[in-house]
Amino acid sequence: MRPILLRAVLCLCAAAMSFAAVAADYPTRPVRVIVGLTAGSGVDVMARVVGQKLAEATGQPFIVENRPGAGSNIATRFAAAAAPDGYTVFVATVANAINATLYQKLQFDVLRDFSPVILAGTAPNVLIVNPSVPAKTVNELIELAKAQPGKLTMGSSGTGTSPQMTGELFRRRAEIDIVHVPYKGGPEATTALLGGQIDCLFAITSTALPHIEAGRLRALAVTSRERTALLPQVPTVSESGLPGFEAVTWFGFTELAPVSLDTILSNETEKE
Repeated sequence: MRPILLRAVLCLCAAAMSFAAVAADYPTRPVRVIVGLTAGSGVDVMARVVGQKLAEATGQPFIVENRPGAGSNIATRFAAAAAPDGYTVFVATVANAINATLYQKLQFDVLRDFSPVILAGTAPNVLIVNPSVPAKTVNELIELAKAQPGKLTMGSSGTGTSPQMTGELFRRRAEIDIVHVPYKGGPEATTALLGGQIDCLFAITSTALPHIEAGRLRALAVTSRERTALLPQVPTVSESGLPGFEAVTWFGFTELAPVSLDTILSNETEKE
């Protein structure tokens, strides 16, 4: 994720500086960055890192506003209702694509209401368990679940989020009966796992990494096609007995449509 994030920061800063060169009065006030997940989540951390770089490039703060809940639908609805003036930026995630298939009626249309700016990063999820769970591999967890159908619990950062969908894919592929327990965000689900309130969790790697390194949680597998450099010793789910298994999350910056930065830049150029 780090090289992709670095390129995203550089591209966003370049775009901001180019915009400032053409429209010298932008930005003249703080820019809101709407995030649909809780503070401390992987998406939140990424938004703050990029926002800081943009603030340094433009001289105006890019302030992250966390509006978690409903699989990011609350934040998406809030952002879609904002004025399309360049001062509200929305961090879209894979949950926005997922929610379009889960809900029959939404009060917004992501494809209509937002214009993509840049993909800021991608990251695998990691399957983690509380150390009290007697499973040190994916196969052992599957065997444990099959021996106790409906007994094991799997948390997530919310219904419709990447971790929940990854968990559902895992449940179907492994043919196990495991109970889903949604939380408001990744940090809350991780806290529940640390406290033994749930048995396992698919979490964004960056959120789980400190606890894995400290030995407070046990990593069984990552969900990417190949192993991640963050956890090189941890196998993939695919090589752990479910071949072809792959599920990664993505997040990117968007702006309010129909007035996009490209449109504003074009208008400014025409005025000249």
